[in-house]
Amino acid sequence: MVVAELMFYTSKAPDNPNIMNVIHWNAPFDGHEIRERIYQGDIVILEPTESSRRLCRLAADLCWQAFLPLNPVDAHLSIPVEDYVAVLARLKPKFIHHPKAKELIRVILEERAFDVATTYFDVPRLRSMTNREYLSSGIALSFHPHRDTWYSAPLSQINWWVPVFGMTVENGIAFHPEFWDHPIANTSHVYNYEEWKRTGRSAAAAQIHKDTRVQPEPLEAVDLETAIKPVVEPGSFILFSAAQLHSSIPNKTDETRFSIDFRTVDINDIAAFRGAPNIDSRCTGTTLGDFLRADTLEKLPAQLAREYSRLRTQPIA
Repeated sequence: MVVAELMFYTSKAPDNPNIMNVIHWNAPFDGHEIRERIYQGDIVILEPTESSRRLCRLAADLCWQAFLPLNPVDAHLSIPVEDYVAVLARLKPKFIHHPKAKELIRVILEERAFDVATTYFDVPRLRSMTNREYLSSGIALSFHPHRDTWYSAPLSQINWWVPVFGMTVENGIAFHPEFWDHPIANTSHVYNYEEWKRTGRSAAAAQIHKDTRVQPEPLEAVDLETAIKPVVEPGSFILFSAAQLHSSIPNKTDETRFSIDFRTVDINDIAAFRGAPNIDSRCTGTTLGDFLRADTLEKLPAQLAREYSRLRTQPIA
């Protein structure tokens, strides 16, 4: 087992070399310590376990079944984009609602010493990113630089991201930590999660050549060349804050990158309104109604979600 800390500076304190963000590679943190580190802008990378590999194998098996007789990694080279989107429209809900996926998430959380009685997660999603010239919108959206908090995510949300088949520096995920404590002009004020659930999500499969759905976007340039671009193996999770600015690396390879992501919150942090700072998000609504308790699959209490949403819309300090 390799344990490492890779440090990178942010704009937080350019004159003070003692203040920086850190990438923790397989550090022996429990769930509480992971949350605290991530709320400060750190990124945590966890090496694979048997359960995380099983989650990836489940996704891989479903991909192979969906694209047979083609290899899911390069199936886009053989079929029209409309047919490809139709396959994804059947495949992705199958993974989202697969009971084994939720069961494995509970086990993964227990392995990492997260309290499953206070930890809530949203359903795991299977993402795909083909060559940019083939498909990069709608159901296979290539994300521009964004914070999940622009999309009504709670400030205490932790994102869990893992590649299914593999990844490279040319088709992975990029982080822009220089914006951790630096506001960036954006259009998050246009976004309301309830409206997105009603219209935006259901329209994903129709967004083939250009994505016309209303979404938050940065209004300033973000340099991809200076981004942090970790490359990890299948089953290895990258954990980061919903407030961390990140993006999809435009895929110029001939291999589709499949990945899984899900998000967690701790109900005690939600109740105390603890988490990362809100630097520049002005969206409305909250995604908390989607979160399920890890051990019982009960929904997060609606009253708590409403109260959090009310506090969430207070003016940014």
